[in-house]
Amino acid sequence: MSELIASEIFAALDILVLKRLEVGKFKISGNIPKWVRRFCRRTFKPEMELLIPEEEFPFLENFLIDAEEYWQNNDEKHLKSGIWSDLDISGQEFHFEATTLFVNQKKILLIEMMSDAYIEKQSLIQQARENKLSYQHILKENQKKEVLIHCIIHDVAGQLSGINCCLALLELENLTDKGKERLEIGRKQTIKQEMLIREILNAFSQEVESLESFTDDVETPDILVAARDAIELLTPSFTLNQIQLQLSEDIDPTADWRIVGDKSRLDRIFANLLENAFRHSPPGSTVTINLKVTDEEYILVSVEDRGSGVPEEIADTLFQKFTQGEKKTGKSGLGLYFCKITVERWGGEIGYRPREGGGSRFWFTLLKK
Repeated sequence: MSELIASEIFAALDILVLKRLEVGKFKISGNIPKWVRRFCRRTFKPEMELLIPEEEFPFLENFLIDAEEYWQNNDEKHLKSGIWSDLDISGQEFHFEATTLFVNQKKILLIEMMSDAYIEKQSLIQQARENKLSYQHILKENQKKEVLIHCIIHDVAGQLSGINCCLALLELENLTDKGKERLEIGRKQTIKQEMLIREILNAFSQEVESLESFTDDVETPDILVAARDAIELLTPSFTLNQIQLQLSEDIDPTADWRIVGDKSRLDRIFANLLENAFRHSPPGSTVTINLKVTDEEYILVSVEDRGSGVPEEIADTLFQKFTQGEKKTGKSGLGLYFCKITVERWGGEIGYRPREGGGSRFWFTLLKK
């Protein structure tokens, strides 16, 4: 009775059980799975003898060589063939696996048609392997990009030293008051660039992630002052390209605009957003900074331009590392990423949305002091 039940179970599991009689000759044991008649040239019956691979299952020819060695050694462990594919009489593909056993001095060969669930599992495993390879490829590409950026920043630092020397020599010239004013703006710009380069080099020495490290020293800079400073430093570049840079007219200068943050990082946020607006603004247009108290806790800052807007293909990844559009008009692709991690670390939010009438509107919120 138990053998009958076992036979039915094997058949229900799509497993054909064969007893080895001699080399290449087997006898069917128990019930026959339904799939057999879809793959074999003749009708099988219980206890029927057949030759493998001469008559049936030619794909087992190589595996049976290893199976014979296994049976001769009376090995207690089972031996598997690995999965192979075969077509039924209608041309549909199925997957199989053979297993050799040594049970009660009997040499057994099992041929199993794999279930859909098993095949799906194998497919998922294969997909995971492919994803892992893709991930490793992306890591290598990012490493290459980081090394390249590191080298470029070193080169820029060298050029900046030459610019500083020229500015120092200009101090010895007989400049007009306006010329001295522009020279002072240029010197402030180079000082900020030197600080930025130093911070980025330190960041790359710890594989960029150190950008996410902050000190616990919290200041309360005035965000209106920071906006005005940014406009002062960048106005020459905007003016030269016939772009107007301004504060919104409805900002209350007497309000308390202090926020929880760090002055140097706040300056970098403004610089990154304004330089981004500058690169995408056409001549004759205007870039506007607006400040607004949203409630008792937060200040909303926005930078609006009248450029071409953000391409759809990068809209969802704007604030990730190294994101640039097809034209690659940016620098390293780290500017908006820095803005995001800084604003979020200070308890605020940052985002983008298209500006009504065309252009872009980048915004962020920060906690009021």
